[in-house]
Amino acid sequence: MIDLKGVDLNLLVSLDALLDQANVTRAAARLGISQPALSAQLARLRDLFHDPLFVPSETGRGMVPTTRALELQAPLRAALQELETVVRRPPGFDPLTATRDFAIAASDNSTVAVGLGLMERLRAVAGPGIRLSFRAPNAERVLGQMQRGEVDLLIGSQNMVQAGMTARRLAGERYLVAQRKGHPRGAGPLDLDSYCAQEHILVSTDGGGFVGFVDEVLERLGRQRRVALSIHQFMLAVPILLATDYLCVLPSRLARRYAEKLDLFDLPLPNRHSYDFMAAWHPRHQADPGHVWLRQQVAAVAEGMGC
Repeated sequence: MIDLKGVDLNLLVSLDALLDQANVTRAAARLGISQPALSAQLARLRDLFHDPLFVPSETGRGMVPTTRALELQAPLRAALQELETVVRRPPGFDPLTATRDFAIAASDNSTVAVGLGLMERLRAVAGPGIRLSFRAPNAERVLGQMQRGEVDLLIGSQNMVQAGMTARRLAGERYLVAQRKGHPRGAGPLDLDSYCAQEHILVSTDGGGFVGFVDEVLERLGRQRRVALSIHQFMLAVPILLATDYLCVLPSRLARRYAEKLDLFDLPLPNRHSYDFMAAWHPRHQADPGHVWLRQQVAAVAEGMGC
């Protein structure tokens, strides 16, 4: 058995030329190498196939292929032509006929904000062979998952993008304060005093934290709020808000989905606190036609999201 890991494909190209020309000098000219170089390659080919492959012609001109060489000629030519087709064939991806699973790392909020639109779009532009899977992003593992091909795309805030990733901005997002309709404090304007006087839910996506960016801003202002409950997903906040008198800071796109049940207010803080939705991927996927197509679909969804 020939171990292809040790085979120089250039030797097979040279053998094809030798079989075609039956002459070292002419074959070397066709290949664009010197006659001694081709003679050295012929010696390696003889070792590879354990056969002389060519013997001197009785006329003294050229060479005569052995039986083994003649057996190799047709399958070798077919194999080289197929290899050339593979190498030269332009990469393509047809989402209507392709079979491929795409794994996307995204928080529940990113899945709602971007993923829902992506799911809906793919129903119109992709065939049944295209499937999506969403998984919770882990900042410590996601780059490695991308490198191993376990995650195709990360959708999240700019804080999730790491060195070693390629990324593009999708859309801007800002935060709102949410409370249930009929809240005891009323539906009047929410100033800083009123905000700090309430009890709050904190969404800690890494799990269990009681301090978020709002608390850091309040500390700089010499103020403080009471975080009564810490949860790990934004989507959990809505049913809890509806059943309690807590307040919660939510991304605006998610919060507005429940505007019939929630009162929404701007954060009563000095600066507008916002972030960007980003799509990030590993450079290994940059030229992959299927991945390029997926990124185009995400970008199209983002265009419909506004700034």
